[in-house]
Amino acid sequence: MNDGDVILQIRALYKTYELGKENLVRALRGASLEVARGEMLAIMGPSGSGKSTVMHIMGCLDTPDQGEVWLEGRRVDKLKRHELNRVRSRQIGFIFQGFNLIPTFTAAENVALACEYAGMPRRKAKAAAARALTRVDLGDRLSHHPSELSGGQQQRVAIARALVNEPAIILGDEPTGDLDTINSREIMQMMRDINKSTGTTFVLVTHNPEVAAACDRTVCMRDGAVLADEECRPD
Repeated sequence: MNDGDVILQIRALYKTYELGKENLVRALRGASLEVARGEMLAIMGPSGSGKSTVMHIMGCLDTPDQGEVWLEGRRVDKLKRHELNRVRSRQIGFIFQGFNLIPTFTAAENVALACEYAGMPRRKAKAAAARALTRVDLGDRLSHHPSELSGGQQQRVAIARALVNEPAIILGDEPTGDLDTINSREIMQMMRDINKSTGTTFVLVTHNPEVAAACDRTVCMRDGAVLADEECRPD
C-alpha cells in the first residue's frame, strides 16, 4: 500500500488501564494497522481483544501509552486537546451501537448539533442536517424524537450525524449490534452504498460475520494485537 493510499495508520500501539490497585489491564500490546483511503474495513476478535480500545484511539477519543496514530498524513496522538477536538469534529464521524442520540432533541437537532460542534452557524447546520437525513431516507422524519423512531431509524439518524460534516473516515463500534437481522442488513447496505458513492472510508468493529462479509477486508485482533491475515479466524 502506497503512502498516498493510506488514510489511517496505527503503529505499535500499547495501552494499559489501571482498574484498581495491582489490577492492570493490558488492552493493546503492539497493535499496528493501515487503512486504505476509501476502504470499508471490519475489525473482529473475541471480547477483550482490544477492538474497542483501538477504535477509541483511532478516533482520538483516547491516547496510547506508546505508539503512533496518523490520520491523512498527520500524526494526531500527540495533539493538544483543542486540536484533537477539531480533528474529531471535522475529520472523523462516529456510529455507536447504542445510537447515542439526545432523547429531547429531534432527529434534525441531533444531526445539526454535530455541525454546530464543528463551528457551523446554526442556520447552515439546520440545512445540512436536513440534507443528511434526506440522504438516509429520513427526510420525512426531521421533527421526530428518538422515542418516535424505530431502532433502524435511530441508527439512520446516527449515520446522518456521522456524515453531516463530510468526514474523511467514519468509525463504527458495533453499529448493528442493537438491531434485528433485517435492520442490520439494511443499515449495512446503506453504509456500503455511502462508501461506494462518496469514497468515505469506514472502519467497523463487529462480532457479526455478515457485517464483516459486507466489507472489503477483515482484520482480527487477539490479546491486544492485530493478527496477520493468515492467522485470522472467525470468533
